[in-house]
Amino acid sequence: MSFRVGNASGFYGDRFAAVREMLTGGPLDVLTGDYLAELTMLILGRDRLKDPARGYAKTFLRQLEENLGLAKDNGVKIVTNAGGLNPAGLADAIRELSGQLGLDIAVAHVEGDDLLARADALGLGKPLTANAYLGAWGIVECLNAGADVVVTGRVTDASLVVGPAAAHYGWRRDDYDALAGAVAAGHVIECGAQATGGNYSFFTEHDLGTPGFPIAEIEADGSSVITKHDGTGGVVTVGTVTAQLLYEITGARYAGPDVTTRFDTMTLEHQGRDRVRISGTKGEPPPPALKVCLNALGGFRNETTFVLTGLDIEAKAALVREQLESALKDKPPAQIRWTLARTDHEDADTEQRASALLHCAVKDADPKVAGRAFSGAAIELALASYPGFHVTAPPSDASPYGVYTASYVDSTEVPHVAVLPDGSRVDISPAGETLALSDVDDPALPEPLTGTTRRAPLGAVVGARSGDKGGDANLGVWVRTDEAWRWLANALTVEEFQRLLPETADLRVRRHLLPNLRAVNFVVTGLLGEGVASQARFDPQAKAFGEWLRSRHAEIPEVLL
Repeated sequence: MSFRVGNASGFYGDRFAAVREMLTGGPLDVLTGDYLAELTMLILGRDRLKDPARGYAKTFLRQLEENLGLAKDNGVKIVTNAGGLNPAGLADAIRELSGQLGLDIAVAHVEGDDLLARADALGLGKPLTANAYLGAWGIVECLNAGADVVVTGRVTDASLVVGPAAAHYGWRRDDYDALAGAVAAGHVIECGAQATGGNYSFFTEHDLGTPGFPIAEIEADGSSVITKHDGTGGVVTVGTVTAQLLYEITGARYAGPDVTTRFDTMTLEHQGRDRVRISGTKGEPPPPALKVCLNALGGFRNETTFVLTGLDIEAKAALVREQLESALKDKPPAQIRWTLARTDHEDADTEQRASALLHCAVKDADPKVAGRAFSGAAIELALASYPGFHVTAPPSDASPYGVYTASYVDSTEVPHVAVLPDGSRVDISPAGETLALSDVDDPALPEPLTGTTRRAPLGAVVGARSGDKGGDANLGVWVRTDEAWRWLANALTVEEFQRLLPETADLRVRRHLLPNLRAVNFVVTGLLGEGVASQARFDPQAKAFGEWLRSRHAEIPEVLL
């Protein structure tokens, strides 16, 4: 009998009802919830500045008010990283809640990831938050001690799945293949409905409705079947699972604190409706250093969007740009960025279709410079600039923005502590065996696909999934037949990628081949500036980056079309 682990949250703000849906939709052994992202850590850090007792995902506590008794009755353990910057505080709040509900709930938590007090001594500077990515073994200790609910701070997302599987099957720390298989399963279900048809390139082929949340049925060797509760919306296909496997990775080696997972070894197999098996995943010892998520307050930002309608769009944009920059010349913002979106159409039948959008964003350390000084200067042009002057929103004050950076600390420098239900503390030792991370040599290219080609959008053949890793963006591209793989692997080179996406032309782009998935993953360094919180570009998390690529036209073999 496989071990069923479901997930009910992919981010802080995901579907509130998902916890109840998962607990009532069918059998589960463990329910996980992923609430932390790089941006979330910044939000929780600002919460903690206002009140040291805060710093955890309050939404999760409200979800438990309705569902803690249901989980207990159904024998479902709950494992979540909703503890954020204050796992002990959330654990105490859950104990208080269980008492109010008249429930006997054993609560444990994992801590040690928060390095803020030692950040300067560790060479991490003086950030707002500094959290190392811990692994699964603290969760294992908590579950082995009888915990019904385990709360963590910053662990890797996949650890929420690896920990329960390792505890259930009694895996050792050097069972690398089993651990890697569980990492693959965890990576697929960690983002919730993205594994069941959400954000899926070929969504028009399916009646998605509101996708249900995913389940991994994990076996003793680490292989798994990805599925969902019967009767829920969405789909689970080889395509949806492939898309999620490609999300926010780099190359064939996917490093974690407990195991480095070889994404070039896993195979996917359709096993019936809404069932996809992942097997064959190989694991290696983890690297000696742990990744650390650092967030700092970068300053203040503001923005305004000018609407340009009708004729002379470029001239109107040039005029207002010259006027605004002249008005700010005595004390200009440290950064000013202009973006003209030509959303206008010739001879348009509506005013909106006749209009383009000129976006101006500024940043400065002084909130006054980025605030009313900027927005006031923009609005003062209302009767003195281009014909048809108006903006999309009234002037506003500046808002603070964050800067994300990733750093690394030797795992021996990071405490990892399981605080058990009885209050006793267990120190988790770092990995005893490590292996420095290195790239895998690209496999040999398949025989090129020849024949007549036709110019068409790439999305007629390829799927894509993209996202952010700090200031970098990843864009995974896959196809669904061996014939299409022969074309993709040879045609979509780095040079062709940069031609299709000119925004990347001056940036470092790395390509990684994953033949088992019929996929190519591109990593674009620096596309997102200082991370999502800095709002460095349109689509600051690169969520639609892949869909842009799919919309671009290229020569595609007619046999694929």
